[in-house]
Amino acid sequence: MKKYNAYLIDLDGTIYRGSDTIDSGVRFVKRLQEKNIPYLFLTNNTTRTPEMVVAKLKGHGIETDVNHIYTPVLAAKTYLKEQNLTTTKIPVYLIGEQGLINGFLSDPRFYLDAQNPKYVIVGMDTDLTYKKVRTACRAIRNGATFIGTNADKVLPAANEFLPGNGSQCKMIEEATGQKPIYIGKPASPIIEYALQLINKNKDEVVMVGDNYQTDIKAGMDNGLDTILTLTGVSNLEEVEKEEAQPTYIVKNMDDWKL
Repeated sequence: MKKYNAYLIDLDGTIYRGSDTIDSGVRFVKRLQEKNIPYLFLTNNTTRTPEMVVAKLKGHGIETDVNHIYTPVLAAKTYLKEQNLTTTKIPVYLIGEQGLINGFLSDPRFYLDAQNPKYVIVGMDTDLTYKKVRTACRAIRNGATFIGTNADKVLPAANEFLPGNGSQCKMIEEATGQKPIYIGKPASPIIEYALQLINKNKDEVVMVGDNYQTDIKAGMDNGLDTILTLTGVSNLEEVEKEEAQPTYIVKNMDDWKL
């Protein structure tokens, strides 16, 4: 096993599954902390603020801080600011929960505009309504750019898989004929910004996660080695059918030696 100088680590399905703790994932993070190996939690979950993620991790036995949390909301804000370097105010329409809403509206560069937004930004919303979807579709047809925070089709819960943001975005895509620009895993923006944040080169870093379609493809598509842990979405039988394989596959993160 190669020694890596930093780890990008998924949360849902790797460290916890809904309200259930994945003990091997917690022990893995504690081993990183003991050895002072840099890490960044790279989650596609946009329902929580970084502060809320820190609190949730504490409930699962991990002490960390917001400097170790990176979400598609943070990456999307950076991406949109890069696209609008000379624009002081950016009108957006938001579908999502507290993490997305607070993340954008607490930043003075962005303001909510349901009538004429420049961007429609869609994140996971368990209170999604037809009215929200209709407003988003209308804006996109009128020229707004469609941004999807992440493409996860399903989310691992305690004993089931729930519809994910990718499923929500697909509905809007079908209704408008417009594909979203995705920011979160496996898309490149979140990986590029995460590497800048930890100041590491691609060959120094490994991506850890449970979902082949998001976590592992994020690594593969962006030149990172990958560790698939079989504690969440993807199972071994499914993964073995894929043409491209993870760099490493482990039953759980107890099997990974630092």
